[in-house]
Amino acid sequence: MISFISGTVAEKRVRSAIIDAGGIGYNVWATDDTLNNLAVGAKTKLRTHHTVREDAQELFGFLDENDLRLFELLIKISGIGPKTALNILNVATPETLRRSITSGETAYLTKISGIGKKTADKIILELREKLGASEEGTTLKEEVDALEALKALGYSHEEAREALKKVDGGIVGTNARIKAALKLLGK
Repeated sequence: MISFISGTVAEKRVRSAIIDAGGIGYNVWATDDTLNNLAVGAKTKLRTHHTVREDAQELFGFLDENDLRLFELLIKISGIGPKTALNILNVATPETLRRSITSGETAYLTKISGIGKKTADKIILELREKLGASEEGTTLKEEVDALEALKALGYSHEEAREALKKVDGGIVGTNARIKAALKLLGK
């Protein structure tokens, strides 16, 4: 299996990047966060998950080891494929997802394309103990509400997500997170 890929970013696409490694261009599927941190022409090293199916071989790349581990936990759940796992990781930061799963919050997991109530319940049931006890902090509901509010104000999904990632984790509550993100976006 391929554990990582190191090379030059040859091209960025909507959900993937082409990494030139030794003269071969590998298509690597990635989260929006990973893609936003890649620059065409720049060297990169991505930790990867290599999926082999009867009809395809695919690479899924991550800059952060923790993102890869959460991705691998998600795809072990029956009914969650690699592309759905990427969609889940695109909704909120892995830390927010962990807190939401450990606290048993399903309402906003169901807003993700491909995730219904039963699948959201299954994710929580199977991952709650693996991810540890619930801790205080931002919930997935607050994160998604803040993201939607910023998008309603005219910011793109990527701009809103990046700003919310930079907001101090100690700031709790949808309104407080929106205000802090707007300050960052105004700079």
